[in-house]
Amino acid sequence: MSGRLQGKVALVTAAGQGIGRAIAETFIAEGASVIATDLALDKLDGLKARERRKLDVRSRADIEALAGDIGRALGALDILVNCAGYVHQGNIFDCSDTDWDFSFDLNVKSMHRTIQAFLPGMLEKKSGSIVNISSAVSSIRGVPNRYVYGATKAAVIGLTKAVAADFIKQGVRCNAVCPGTIESPSLDERVAALSKETGRSIEAVEKDFIARQPMGRLGKPGEVAALVLFLASDEASYITGQAHLVDGGMAL
Repeated sequence: MSGRLQGKVALVTAAGQGIGRAIAETFIAEGASVIATDLALDKLDGLKARERRKLDVRSRADIEALAGDIGRALGALDILVNCAGYVHQGNIFDCSDTDWDFSFDLNVKSMHRTIQAFLPGMLEKKSGSIVNISSAVSSIRGVPNRYVYGATKAAVIGLTKAVAADFIKQGVRCNAVCPGTIESPSLDERVAALSKETGRSIEAVEKDFIARQPMGRLGKPGEVAALVLFLASDEASYITGQAHLVDGGMAL
């Protein structure tokens, strides 16, 4: 099947690499007019989006300015994908108030800001699909040394369900996607940092991450993007308020 998003206008945050990049590329291939955003504009190089924009999702002013620009040029969004996030390493004793506040601001409050900015347009035309990237590490499963990260991703599921419940009768759907461990530059950075911190080899640390998935491998960004594509499309028109796992069996 092709052209599944033909005529749709979609915004993807953190589209510069990893899962966000794969989502943007998949949407473009399926015919969407994609506004791809990232804090680092250079990461968007080579992405054949309708627009590539620098966006700080921690800034309400930046988000509202972008919403105004998109509204004037393209009208209301059909699809909003909230992909920006940060993985804090550590347990409760490793989490300062600053770590807690930053994690919740980037992982959860950013979604609050973007949804507040773009939802009114969806409500006006009585249609829209919002997909929030949560995690298997959330209210679904706890793993060691993901204390505040797990708390934020659990909050994303709660936020998703609340938005879905509030606007289910007004044509707007809201779902969460919960990946397991996915190949990405972000994961590479965490593996390298953990290797340096513990004195273990890169290979040994990688094996630990792989072992969390009963399938015995890491997921690929495109596998997450395929699920996001389905939820964003009209094929998922009867689905809202759910947390959808793509985790290699991690939550079994």
